[in-house]
Amino acid sequence: MFKRIQKEGYALLINDGGPVLGVGPGMEDHILVREGYAFKDLNRNGELEPYEDWRLPWEERIADLAGRMSIEEIAGLMLYSAHQAIAKVNPLAALAYTGQDQQDTREHIWDLTGAQQQFLRDDNLRHVLVAMAESTPAAARWNNKAQAFVETIGLGIPVNTSSDPRHTPRATAEFDMGAGGDLSVWPDHLGLAASFDPALVRRFGEIASREYRAMGVTTALSPQVDLATDPRWWRFSGTFGEGIKLAADLARAYCDGFQTSEGSREIAGGWGYDSVNAMAKHWPGGGSGEGGRDAHFGYGKYAVYPGKAMGDHLKPFTEGAFKLEGKTGSASAVMPYYTISWNYDTRNHENVGNSYNKYIITSLLREQYGFDGVVCTDWMITADPGPLDSMFGGKSWGVEKLSVAERHYKILMAGVDQFGGNNDKGPVLEAYQIGVREQGEEFMQKRFRQSARRLLRNIFRVGLFENPYLDPGESQATAGKAEFVKAGYEAQLKSVVMLKNEGRALPLKAASEGKPRVYIPTRHINAGINFLGFPSPARDIVPLDPRLGSEYFELVDSPEAADCALCFIDSPKATGYRKDEGYLPMSLQYRPYTADHARAQSLAGDENRSYRGKTGSVSNEPDLDLVLNTRKAMEDKPVIVIAHTVNPFVAAEFEAAASAILLDFSVEPAALLDLISGKAEPSGLLPFQMPRNMETVEAQAEDVSRDMVPYTDSAGHTWDFAYGLNWQGPIDDERVRRYR
Repeated sequence: MFKRIQKEGYALLINDGGPVLGVGPGMEDHILVREGYAFKDLNRNGELEPYEDWRLPWEERIADLAGRMSIEEIAGLMLYSAHQAIAKVNPLAALAYTGQDQQDTREHIWDLTGAQQQFLRDDNLRHVLVAMAESTPAAARWNNKAQAFVETIGLGIPVNTSSDPRHTPRATAEFDMGAGGDLSVWPDHLGLAASFDPALVRRFGEIASREYRAMGVTTALSPQVDLATDPRWWRFSGTFGEGIKLAADLARAYCDGFQTSEGSREIAGGWGYDSVNAMAKHWPGGGSGEGGRDAHFGYGKYAVYPGKAMGDHLKPFTEGAFKLEGKTGSASAVMPYYTISWNYDTRNHENVGNSYNKYIITSLLREQYGFDGVVCTDWMITADPGPLDSMFGGKSWGVEKLSVAERHYKILMAGVDQFGGNNDKGPVLEAYQIGVREQGEEFMQKRFRQSARRLLRNIFRVGLFENPYLDPGESQATAGKAEFVKAGYEAQLKSVVMLKNEGRALPLKAASEGKPRVYIPTRHINAGINFLGFPSPARDIVPLDPRLGSEYFELVDSPEAADCALCFIDSPKATGYRKDEGYLPMSLQYRPYTADHARAQSLAGDENRSYRGKTGSVSNEPDLDLVLNTRKAMEDKPVIVIAHTVNPFVAAEFEAAASAILLDFSVEPAALLDLISGKAEPSGLLPFQMPRNMETVEAQAEDVSRDMVPYTDSAGHTWDFAYGLNWQGPIDDERVRRYR
């Protein structure tokens, strides 16, 4: 028998010895009772269909449902929405609702917009990317509204909500848009890698999955397991670095943590109500962009392999994300990158974007490595490209001359299941008709139902067909709860790498009359272009909240009054292209860099994109002046440099002026101050090499790991992979011995 409990906007039907069913207001008259158990009559026909029968194995239910779906419904299932915001303002609204009504008629931020209702109802879309959420309860309420809306449409297929990484303390460009949600705070992927600790990364996955589920998120558009073999790559900070074994071990731990449910929360095979599908990206590795450029932009659409090291880039997938220790076995989904992997295709010899390439998706991923999970394109790859330096244009690299429908068809024939950033089923249905003309109706029916089964599997396994609803109060209590916050903060402390500590400048010692007297100079940032391609004005930045700083130090306004100085800087921020200058070097040094040693001829494409002899600059060159000027003003007193690090960089320009250097991979200021003051001890290790100069950066092969000449500092320490200091000196522990 079952009992009913009314909740806010939905009801729970509790089966004795069976699952708890969640039902929205429109479903309460469509409950079937069989042998004393409750079942949801999702297609509302009065019959208990196999897909509605929670007593049956998933695969039987999936096969039944996939067979019932119309081609129009499967086309909608193949869509993954553009970026949605559960907030007052969506910065990417123009992209979020392309081709649909953008008018915002919501009474509350958790109400569905007209456009969302349109793509859920008319386009049969069931996979939604939530890029921003004002709070966890707001996300939970939006989830309930969306689930109730789709529960009485068609076959009653639930919404599978996804998120990009959202646990870092500062927005990391497009990829989380500020995120929100009041979650625990962790370092970014590169900071997790600096811990050199798979157990810590698994714990992150376990906690993050609980917090995602509290928001209604059941698919993580992560981990980013690209091997970061070119130090200039714009997305370096989102990776686990350039260590092949380290990246594979952390990818495995991450997916195990996200996907595994245990005890009463497990449904079957390690999957259950705490599970979040992990989408490993970007197959077959996006870290070897030519010249370090990124394929979000037309100027960076090629990946190259001068070192013939393509196999290394597969290992974080094949030895990590696809070989889990937990019962779920493999990451449930994969996202290819935008890039044209130049001359990678040895069978068909096509140079097209990875999602369009049948060799890369079917021959390599599906057949050679046996991956039968969901393959989803990156966002906006079927749209027409814009200007070379625009992120907002389409990324149909290599197939620009095809129509939008033809691009969809080519992607389907390559073996991909889903289209990222597309709210409109129209082009998918056009692609189906192209296939009918070329392959026949039977072939295309089979092809569509193959993808439908893969996509439905990821919805069934996380329990959404039984109970997709959330209690907002319980969600708020879960997200950011004390034990999760504590674990995240400890991970932040473990992620910081100390590169230098001359004369044991750290930890700071208290002055004889009390707290250390500390001077923190204001940063100045030059005008430039931000990651979206928009102008960024010149500005001054106070790098630390004085209220927080005063808890640790006596803050003073001048170097003369200080015992030491703290200089907060960023790693150099470069761009590889400007309209008025063409292709430029992606510099990793602060002063202007002239690329006299760059290759004279591009390796990929028909156009020569060489930047040899050109000079590149970075928008935060004043960071170098800040360190050098502070050293001069402080004379022989300690100068501590804290570098927020998103890429390896040339530290030779300021190393001699710094008494101590810490690398910060997106951690909270309090964690840095705990380390500086000695409340905690640094233990992070470099997950990459720090280059000696730009010449060694130019000499390295974009696809080869750890092939630069590392920098050697004034104390004789070489800043190579797995290098780091604690209070005693260079760290030489089990982590170093295992991974170096």
